[in-house]
Amino acid sequence: MNDPIGDMLTRIRNASMRGKSTVSTPASKLRAWVLDVLSDEGYIRGYESGTDHRGHPTLEISLKYYDGAPVIRELKRVSKPGRRVYMGVSDIPQVRQGLGVSIVSTSKGVMSDATARSHNIGGEVLCTVF
Repeated sequence: MNDPIGDMLTRIRNASMRGKSTVSTPASKLRAWVLDVLSDEGYIRGYESGTDHRGHPTLEISLKYYDGAPVIRELKRVSKPGRRVYMGVSDIPQVRQGLGVSIVSTSKGVMSDATARSHNIGGEVLCTVF
């Protein structure tokens, strides 16, 4: 798999469009860190680690809905394996004038755009969520 974060975001997007309550994805530390940010910002209920029928580690993501509509309206991958997007602290984009979140991978870990601005560090913009 070339783009594990893009694969996870696509699984979340597809499951929320179908109205699924949970979705499973292969486990990795980076995926767990991105899910931590999504959970902290209130876009998902949470996630649990487990194993699939072959014994491979997986992450079970619990999606969040409000009045029958998914909380995540838009989920876009910004930095891709073919084109990495790095930004300084002053260039990190605000999603929908601050209503959404950019997830940034920094030297201090994976965090939201607001946290990166408060720590005064930039990094690779992984995705945007609204």
